[in-house]
Amino acid sequence: MSDQKPTTPLTTADSARTTLIEFPCSFPIKVMGQKVDHFVHTLTTIAKDFDPQFEASNIELRESKGGNYLGVTLNIWATSQAQLDQLYTALSTHPLVKVVL
Repeated sequence: MSDQKPTTPLTTADSARTTLIEFPCSFPIKVMGQKVDHFVHTLTTIAKDFDPQFEASNIELRESKGGNYLGVTLNIWATSQAQLDQLYTALSTHPLVKVVL
């Protein structure tokens, strides 16, 4: 038998959730999706919903080896964990997005 106590998974309902991030701060979010004409514009629009001062000129792009996918790094001004959680949800549920890191 083990002396370890079972751990309870952390949920978004936990209001006392701790984070190692010191807010406010610049925070990079990496997004991957199929390379289509309006992909970057769509991500820019979503980022501006959560960071009105978002600068599209700070976006970093990386095309996949085969040229079918695009990696996009969005550098946003993060003010809280809740803001980041909502932004991740908005990005990850968008149909053009495959992965958000």
